Amino acid sequence: MTKEKLGRFWNMYRSVIIMVVFAIVVGFANNRFLRFSNIMNILNQTSINAVLAAGLTVVILTGGIDISVGSTLAFSGAIAAYMLERGFSAAIVVVAALLVGLCVGFANGLFIARWNLQPMIVTLAMMSIFRGATYLLTNGSPISVSDKAFKLIGGGKIFSVIPVPIVIMIAIFIVMYYVLGSTPFGRHIYAVGGNEEASRLSGISITNTKIIAYMISGLMAAIAGIIVTSRLSSAQPLAGQSYEMDAIAAAVIGGTSLKGGQGRILFTIVGALIIGMLNNALNLLDVSTYYQTVVKGVVILAAVLIDAKS
Repeated sequence: MTKEKLGRFWNMYRSVIIMVVFAIVVGFANNRFLRFSNIMNILNQTSINAVLAAGLTVVILTGGIDISVGSTLAFSGAIAAYMLERGFSAAIVVVAALLVGLCVGFANGLFIARWNLQPMIVTLAMMSIFRGATYLLTNGSPISVSDKAFKLIGGGKIFSVIPVPIVIMIAIFIVMYYVLGSTPFGRHIYAVGGNEEASRLSGISITNTKIIAYMISGLMAAIAGIIVTSRLSSAQPLAGQSYEMDAIAAAVIGGTSLKGGQGRILFTIVGALIIGMLNNALNLLDVSTYYQTVVKGVVILAAVLIDAKS
């Protein structure tokens, strides 16, 4: 195999290689790491970040960014808990929370695509707005959730073995894989991120494509918010803080280029698993929380550097 072929192989499968090597090394260091119960725990804990990263991957593929997903997660979860507290059924609450996410995404997309504002600035503003809105809705205190049907979303298990969030995560990635790989919209996403001007000349609606991309990101954030609120049996005002960084890291580690137009959704879940495995391994090895934050920062920086060199 030539050096050029090795380079292409590394660029395409580096996230998978890193994940496998990491799992083997940590498995030798701590025999609890590769136990079935711990693997299920990693997948369950990773599900939130993976869902967020799925939405962010679509946005990043268009050449954009969305750092409001953590606040959207918190606000959607708070809306769900607020409505449950007032007697609404779990089904209506889930629909309402999803609509909130779609509306936030639509607003982001409208400001960015229609009025050509910078994605970082727009989503930073939205992050602040909806974090504040979450505090206002919750009065700065958790809103408890007691609805049994709703609590199954984040705490239930299929066949008493597989946590529901894992099933949701897998279902989302299957749908996203089909949408991005086998539909005109998916091709438009890659085209817009690869060369916006050429896409415009070929008749692709840049505005509509970007707006839908941000709506998908908002929807994924709302789904994550529902799972978190269900899992914790409460809506927390601080829910989702810094989650956007882990989600961006998962997408980039998975090979999605921050320049846009390059990336595969299935590798995003690999990136999310690497982040989840790292968190789990550091906990098993009794590494201080402060050091964990430093290590995660280094990993994110390394991922960005690799992306820049690719």
